[in-house]
This record gives sequence, structure tokens and C-alpha cells, in this order.
Amino acid sequence: MYGRALKPLALATAAGAALAFGLIFFYAPLDADQGFIQKIFYLHVPMAIVALLGFLAGGVMAAMHLRTRRRAWDMRSYVAIHLSIILAVGVLVTGSIWAKASWGHWWVWDEPMLVSFLIIFLLYAVYQPLRFSIDDPERQARYASVFAISGAAFTVLNFVAVRMAATYTHPRVFSQTGGNMPPAMFLTFLVALGAMALVFVTLWTLELGSKNAAERLRRARRHLQREADGREAGLGGEAGRPRPAAGAPAAVSVSAASAPTPAPR
Repeated sequence: MYGRALKPLALATAAGAALAFGLIFFYAPLDADQGFIQKIFYLHVPMAIVALLGFLAGGVMAAMHLRTRRRAWDMRSYVAIHLSIILAVGVLVTGSIWAKASWGHWWVWDEPMLVSFLIIFLLYAVYQPLRFSIDDPERQARYASVFAISGAAFTVLNFVAVRMAATYTHPRVFSQTGGNMPPAMFLTFLVALGAMALVFVTLWTLELGSKNAAERLRRARRHLQREADGREAGLGGEAGRPRPAAGAPAAVSVSAASAPTPAPR
């Protein structure tokens, strides 16, 4: 299933990324205050939105795992959270670069959105150590699903609290005034957001396909190993039977040996 979907997704992702970069560098106007450095906005903000949506999707898939007890949902949740953590690192790096260029500081601790995203990242940074500290696969999947659901709920509450903050310096993209963005900038942002979402879905599909192929390979190896062990056990049973020594006369049946020799006539 994942292999069939990967090719069209990859083509759509390449086309979307090419269109997004074209709009960013050749269509969207330069910001009057920040100049060229403002174009990092088209990478930073889509990564942040897709990462948060990935955390939420991981929580929904974890709930499906607890409901159905199917390991496939646990693996989907794990891959979604894993990719979202990687995107979150990119968000923090690009955000620091943008903050240094715009505000003169690598980090601003009194900005609610920055600090809240850092808290979410640190929360999910515990996900993988917690998951892989449990050896039993069933308990591992169950505990990871509970963590993913709790993390998704915290992400939603945290986002709502930040949006209700009275003071902020971080720009708002989706607001009642449209974020005060010119139409060309807003269109470019939407295309960049779609391209980033395609990148996420493509990588999610690729990693799931790779993990499913690895799991099928492990099952095939276990099956072949069981067959080999069965053959070795059969050969061992035949080898345990006693065989006549070399040069010893062949065994004679008891009835033939004890039969009387007929008298000559």
C-alpha cells in the first residue's frame, strides 16, 4: 500500500516544493522592515504548523491503537511523532536565526509563542527515550500511545492559551485581519504550507513502507529459521538410531535362524 502511494506523493511533493521556492524568491515582495531575511518566514511558520499537526495526528493514531489494539496504528503514531520532532528542531533553529536578524537576540524569553513551542518540543523529546526504555512490545506500544494522547491534549491547550495571550511580539498569520499580509505574501505562504505538508506526508509514507518491509523480512527470516530448525531436529532423530558396525554380519531374522534344517531324503 505504501509503495504504491509513494511515487505520486513524491512527484506532488517535488512539484509543490518547486512552486513554493519559485514564489518565495521571485513572486513574494520583500518586507519593508526586515528585507530579504523575512523570507525565512515561509519555511519557519509552515514547519511549525505541520509539526504541531503531526503531534496531533500522532495522538489520534495512538487513540486508534488503544481502541483497536492493532500494532499498525502504533507504528503510524510513532512515525508521525518522530517526524514532527525533527521538524520542531528545524522550527527552533530557523526561529533563532530569524529572531537574531529581526530582534537582535537569538531568543526572547518573554514571547509566549516561542517559549510554548520550546516546552512542547521538550515534552516530546521524552517520547522516544520513554518508548524504548520498555522491552515488552505490547507494554511499549500501550505506554507510548497514552503519552502521545496526553501530549496531543497538552499541545491543543497550550496553543489556545498562547493565542489568548494579551501581549506578544511574534507575528500572527491567521487572525481576523489576515495577519496584515499582502495577497502575494499570503498566497506564497499557503503554497509553502501545502508543500511542507506534502513533504511530511511523503516522508511518513516512506518511513512506514520501510518499516513494514523490514517487518516482513524479519517474519520471513523467522519462518525460514523455524523450518531449518525442524529439518535439523529430524536429521538429529535419524542420527540417533543405532547402525550396524562396519564388517559385522547382517542381522538375521529370528524365525529364519531358529527354523530346523530339513532332513535329507
